[in-house]
Amino acid sequence: MALSDKHSRESLIPSFLYSSSSSTKTLALEKMLHARPSGFTSNVNVEGASARKGLVIPSPSEPSKKIEMYSPSFYAACTFGGILSCGLTHMAVTPLDLVKCNMQIDPAKYKSISSGFGVLLKEQGAKGFFRGWVPTFLGYSAQGACKFGFYEFFKKYYADLAGPEFSAKYKTLIYLAGSASAEVIADVALCPFEAVKVRVQTQPGFARGLSDGLPKFIKSEGALGLYKGIVPLWGRQIPYTMMKFASFEAIVEMLYKYAIPRPKDQCSKSLQLGVSFAGGYVAGVFCAIVSHPADNLVSFLNNAKGATVGDAVKKIGLVGLFTRGLPLRIVMIGTLTGAQWGIYDAFKVFVGLPTTGGAPPPVAAATELAKV
Repeated sequence: MALSDKHSRESLIPSFLYSSSSSTKTLALEKMLHARPSGFTSNVNVEGASARKGLVIPSPSEPSKKIEMYSPSFYAACTFGGILSCGLTHMAVTPLDLVKCNMQIDPAKYKSISSGFGVLLKEQGAKGFFRGWVPTFLGYSAQGACKFGFYEFFKKYYADLAGPEFSAKYKTLIYLAGSASAEVIADVALCPFEAVKVRVQTQPGFARGLSDGLPKFIKSEGALGLYKGIVPLWGRQIPYTMMKFASFEAIVEMLYKYAIPRPKDQCSKSLQLGVSFAGGYVAGVFCAIVSHPADNLVSFLNNAKGATVGDAVKKIGLVGLFTRGLPLRIVMIGTLTGAQWGIYDAFKVFVGLPTTGGAPPPVAAATELAKV
């Protein structure tokens, strides 16, 4: 048995290695190193050897793995992109939001945008412009995560329910339904932070921020008081988001169809991101106009303890609901929405996903393949 094993081992080793002649060893080794049998293909042999050893070494030029569309990783990426797009942008425009809220609550004191900034600077200093930034950042990060993540989910879900023909024919309804469904969930996440934010920003001395403002608010209004403004918030945010997503999709589709002379997939990524920002800015103007009356109601209700919608309408007036603070909100929301779509799509490009818009709603690929 030992002899057989020894013979087997030696048979696997080239004979020149255990040859007694040193010159034979050298000559044979040189032949082996320089020989190149006909039909030799290095890639095939290397790949074959790697496969036999269970090891595959990718080429340096091989592209990295892409995220599969509509997979859990896809929705996770969209959710994180929503956090970045909404949290960062809302925090950045905190000074504008602060002036806007005070103009809505006390128009006699905060008569215009310029005078509003002047009053805040005089009374609270430069630091006062970012009062309430923590609940703003956390609240709108939570809202953005739900808004964008669930929008992508519901858009696909409703498109699959409708089928390829109806989803293409009634694509705007798909966008409206998907965005409305997503915003219902997103506002539940936002509402407590929004309540504290408005109280901190419009009542000087109430609290420094979220850490001390949240306990004070709960002590004063109760835990359910954090959701006192949920209905007006839905009234503001659902039409806003429906307009934001549906108009964005329509504007981007028209830009690729009429303003850009080549298909979207042939455009550079920088051009696609420019289209996303432009479409988002125009959509933001429409959003501000549609949702402004409810925005006035939210600010009034969260500022006044025990106030009702009737009280708000009586004090602000019907015309005031539509016009008070509107110019500033158009500037703020237009810029905000454009930046949000730009950041969101930039993150999607960063992780290897296509930008949003420019095509009909998605349908199940498996269904299409089954038909073929």
